[in-house]
Amino acid sequence: MKSLVFTVTNDLNYDQRMIRICGSLASAGYRVTLIGRSLPASLPLQDREFRQLRLRCWFNRGPAFYAEYNLRLFLRLLFIRANLLCAIDLDTILPVLLVSRLRQLQRVYDAHELFCEMQEIVERPRIYKTWKRIEKWCVPAFIHGYTVNEPIATEFNRMYGSNYDVIRNMPLLRDLTIPAKPERFVLYQGAVNEGRSFDTLIPAMKLVDARLVIAGVGNYLEQAKALVKSEGLEGKVEFLGNLLPADLRKLTRQAWIGLTLFENKGLSNYFSLANRYFDYLHAGVPQVCVDYPVYHELNKTSPVAVLLEGLAPAQIAAGINGLLDNSTLYQQLQANCLERREVHNWQQEEKKLVNFYKKIIGT
Repeated sequence: MKSLVFTVTNDLNYDQRMIRICGSLASAGYRVTLIGRSLPASLPLQDREFRQLRLRCWFNRGPAFYAEYNLRLFLRLLFIRANLLCAIDLDTILPVLLVSRLRQLQRVYDAHELFCEMQEIVERPRIYKTWKRIEKWCVPAFIHGYTVNEPIATEFNRMYGSNYDVIRNMPLLRDLTIPAKPERFVLYQGAVNEGRSFDTLIPAMKLVDARLVIAGVGNYLEQAKALVKSEGLEGKVEFLGNLLPADLRKLTRQAWIGLTLFENKGLSNYFSLANRYFDYLHAGVPQVCVDYPVYHELNKTSPVAVLLEGLAPAQIAAGINGLLDNSTLYQQLQANCLERREVHNWQQEEKKLVNFYKKIIGT
């Protein structure tokens, strides 16, 4: 049985994408290990069909964290049982490259985004320069890789001549009954990070007769909370923090509208394909979404979202209110969600994933 090791920097309990990937590969007959981090508030690991390891660090943010985590990961990878190492995004790529060379192991790059083109990287020149050096040195050494959509795969080809596969991150198709929704609340699920339009979304809620529920944490959480307070919206915006996947799915089914918003700052945002886009779709929840290339293409034939041309508070509010006030539009988008979830689901994507690894390492 071949052993595959995957590396991330986040808390494993909340990483739905990696839970799906590792679960599918374990079911396909591989011995799978997922390595992540342990945070002070981390809950006990959930039982999975694959092995999970956590690395505990002294530092939990900033350059010191990345340096310490990469060193600890390097040491752990030196001695772990493995035939193949997979780096998830750029923040774990360096130890994976070094150890795979030292131990003569197969290696794969799983790029969920254009890491160096994220807004929080692009707008910080010194940090951008550091990560770009790592990217330029490491990515060309990963012959095998995959990413979440065609535009990002095209960018890797343009920059480094990499021919990466496209394996989209979609939920598992489950039975769905649309529940009664006594409250028509608006949901943002995902990382509360810089560049996710909170500076305009939160003021927009003054123009909307509904509550905003935010499920997630991130590097912009405290700023978002401060903005809610300064705008006098404490009773209208609720922060739930991170939710376990099952709890998040339940909350999403209860929402009336979902939000997929990114500022057009950094190519990673512009070419994004957010996990939440498909999470809302699978819950039968119409959404308000940015009109960027990938979402525009997905929404073309069977719309599931109201697409926004701009992210000013008035534009966001108009998109939300359009779904609150127009029952005909809402019902049509909801019907399209129920139709498209039969096509866009993990049962289809995991076939590509398993075939990808079989081609590289066999079974």
